[in-house]
Amino acid sequence: MPDMQKRDPSKPKVQSKPKLADKPGDRIAKFLARVGVGSRRDVERMIEDGRVKVNGKVLNTPAFKVTGKEKILVDNAPVEEPDIPRMWRYHKPDGLVTSHKDEQGRRTMFEALPTDMPRVISVGRLDLTSEGLILLTNDGELARALELPSTGWSRRYRARAYGKVTQEQLDTLKKGVVIDGIPTGEIIAALDRQQGDNAWINVTLHDGKNREVRRALETLDLKVNRLIRVSFGPYMLGDLGKGACEEIKTRVLRDQVGHLIDIPEEKTTTRKPKRGSHASAKRFQEKPKDENAPKGRGKFAKGGAKPASKPKSKRPAKKVVGNAYGKPGGKTSGKYAPRSHGKSGQGKGKT
Repeated sequence: MPDMQKRDPSKPKVQSKPKLADKPGDRIAKFLARVGVGSRRDVERMIEDGRVKVNGKVLNTPAFKVTGKEKILVDNAPVEEPDIPRMWRYHKPDGLVTSHKDEQGRRTMFEALPTDMPRVISVGRLDLTSEGLILLTNDGELARALELPSTGWSRRYRARAYGKVTQEQLDTLKKGVVIDGIPTGEIIAALDRQQGDNAWINVTLHDGKNREVRRALETLDLKVNRLIRVSFGPYMLGDLGKGACEEIKTRVLRDQVGHLIDIPEEKTTTRKPKRGSHASAKRFQEKPKDENAPKGRGKFAKGGAKPASKPKSKRPAKKVVGNAYGKPGGKTSGKYAPRSHGKSGQGKGKT
């Protein structure tokens, strides 16, 4: 056995640097996805492009861990603390790009959102000429979970396509089609009506690949000239107007996606009852101080001016006919006297 070199006790022990996996906190990609900067893949691309800084240093690895106490910048803009997961329904008009930035300078969907909206990302995408429902969230982990086919959420569309088709032809799409060499899942298409040279078709799918509806109908020689997404999972477009955005209540969101991501309870503040809002509280209202007012209540009150006695009633005394109560030990007389049932020879009208 080779001789092992003994460590000189006089020299200080060199401590090995802690590995990234041993540091507390979450990976930077996961943290930024949770605050709505983008999905994990988007954040990894941002790190590769040198767009993410932590405490003034540009990151070069998505494995870096943070606790949220660091100063994190994305495109030189500070990142806010993570909020509870939230989600909105948005009716995307056609002509808007579903991305935060467009290389061709076209207007994006996020530029058209209300100014009071927080930083959000979209759940899936719609192409430039498509319209309808898009879900927006401030949580990248939630967006990623809803996009996965394993979640089982279906997407429903109404498509207007140029050409004529029968229901038998549409039923062939149930086996799926091949797009870019990749087979799709089941596509359910139902003919709504044939209107001249255009056919209105209701399409339901689960994968949601790029331009899947258009390319699936092209296999039947149909050219889609209008495409509207009417639902995404349990969420419906309904009567939401074009360009309108409506937040989904936290209670509803917890019921429908709480199995995918943790959604904490909202902090509710209880309102204190307003004093003096009912009769029993009126005695607590501040009244002007009176120096002559007695101290205490009722017969225990001390000092102060005596309350004025109530005026005597001016009602005339009741006239009593006869002696209503009679004499002590005597018989009652007057109108209250009992009728006489005395002996014969006595009484009124006898002689």
